[in-house]
Amino acid sequence: MAIRGVLWDIDDTIFDYASADRAGMQRHLAAEGLAGEYGCVEEALARWREATTLHWRRFEAGGVGFEEQRRDRVRDFLGAQGMTDAEADGWFGRYVAHYEAAWELFPDALPVLEALAGEYRQGVLSNSSLHNQQRKLTVLGVRDRFETVLCAAELGVAKPAPEAFHAACEELGLPPGDVAYVGDQPDIDAGGAVAAGLTGIWLDRAGIGGRPELVRITGLDELPGLLRADTRFGAPSTFG
Repeated sequence: MAIRGVLWDIDDTIFDYASADRAGMQRHLAAEGLAGEYGCVEEALARWREATTLHWRRFEAGGVGFEEQRRDRVRDFLGAQGMTDAEADGWFGRYVAHYEAAWELFPDALPVLEALAGEYRQGVLSNSSLHNQQRKLTVLGVRDRFETVLCAAELGVAKPAPEAFHAACEELGLPPGDVAYVGDQPDIDAGGAVAAGLTGIWLDRAGIGGRPELVRITGLDELPGLLRADTRFGAPSTFG
């Protein structure tokens, strides 16, 4: 069977999350009077990402809700365990304002979305919340490119669980074998998709390599040719 649908990750796949995250954190720390608390913005981001990973795993395990894990991230980052929910929400909201001001698509994202339109059903599966990602796609001007947007917070299950990928395929009305998933994480995105019966495509923008078992591209401009050349990707070494 030919690939008939493409499911997308958003952050660091079509949206330049890393650059927006850095710029937003730098501006936010300055506005909050916290710039001197860290040696550099990279140190602050490393601490923020560590807290994000820790509390996202708690959410994935079902121990806390989406908003609760976000508040706990803020408390851990600031070392302020006595912070109220309202204070944590306020701090996060101010951070988000700086982060959103730096939002941009990767330059190759829109041309590829347009190139695939009409040939492939397209949707989104994201390990975030629908509120966050619907808004992001709308602000970036690409929400109408996707038939459906599914997110872990509402699904109650996150990538790489097969149930998340299967739910997205059902929304497209296609069997997993007819769907490709494109994302920047080799295990969570590409590996998870393959385990769920989809065709997983790892977008390795940094050129890390080293995963010959995965279909790999280093830019989205490679995707249309890959999909059209061989629906079963009979020559993965071309992109390895």
